[in-house]
Amino acid sequence: MSTLQRAVLIRAYGGADTVEVAEVAKPEPAQGQVLVRVRAAGVNGIDWKVREGHVRNAFPLPLPIVLGAEMAGVVEAVGPGASRFRVGDRVMGAVGGLGAYAEFVSVSEASLSLTPVDLDDVHAAAVPVAAVAAWKSLHHAGPIHPGQRILIHGAAGGLGAYAVQYAKRAAAEVFATAGTADLDYVRSLGADHVIDYQSQRFEDVVQDIDLVLDYVGGEVLDRSWQVLAENGVVVGTSSPDILARTPANRRGLWFMNKPDPELLETLAQEIASGTLQSRIGKVVGFTDIPEAIERNRSASRTGKVVADFSR
Repeated sequence: MSTLQRAVLIRAYGGADTVEVAEVAKPEPAQGQVLVRVRAAGVNGIDWKVREGHVRNAFPLPLPIVLGAEMAGVVEAVGPGASRFRVGDRVMGAVGGLGAYAEFVSVSEASLSLTPVDLDDVHAAAVPVAAVAAWKSLHHAGPIHPGQRILIHGAAGGLGAYAVQYAKRAAAEVFATAGTADLDYVRSLGADHVIDYQSQRFEDVVQDIDLVLDYVGGEVLDRSWQVLAENGVVVGTSSPDILARTPANRRGLWFMNKPDPELLETLAQEIASGTLQSRIGKVVGFTDIPEAIERNRSASRTGKVVADFSR
């Protein structure tokens, strides 16, 4: 059996041309880990942020490094001390760092959940980061109350679509921004007020917001402070410097996701049963991952992009 495997990696920080498909050593599962044969992996914003070096000060990484934060696949081997899974089990999860864009990855068993029988690997790979991060970022600033006014930026994206559904379930009044083509989709998720950011400035039509979930960043974050209620808060996932950009009289919080296999298992079961909507925007092949990472950086998107390793 070959000791090498295909992987998508960077050897230096930079632009789209720094991401390559190469051969690397196949890992062995360490203490408490399982070796997973990856069948599909989700494409996330963290890929291009790592690629361009945006997080290298906060999270120094040894280069070269294999990209990819979440995946679904099959347990190939069980490491010493690992007992939750058996060889042949279908599993899904965030890898607790990077490394999912490889044919095999060694992952702490504590980061993984069993994949529901009714959820195929491509759809399972779209869930671990976005579904969990949306739920946790929604509750990051405190409990959600009925009638709370919540504004969700990027509501048609992977995180935003889940957040709209969670906020509506909590009986909040949900405001959402989306592009023209996605307005009906976001309404179908339960948003009470959908703002077309291509024809309206949200700050012209929205005020007194208790919680802003900013999944977009950039100037959208800078424009969001003015729509907050007196005690409102902005929770950001796209701007690591949110604290430095928070005005003196406002409250901003940075959210960084961590694997939560118990929550993931619950949400995955809801997706498999159809009680929680999950939308795949595009499915690409393994060798298309570098291009998909760049599109995630530069293009607006609806739903999640997933790499199917069988393609």
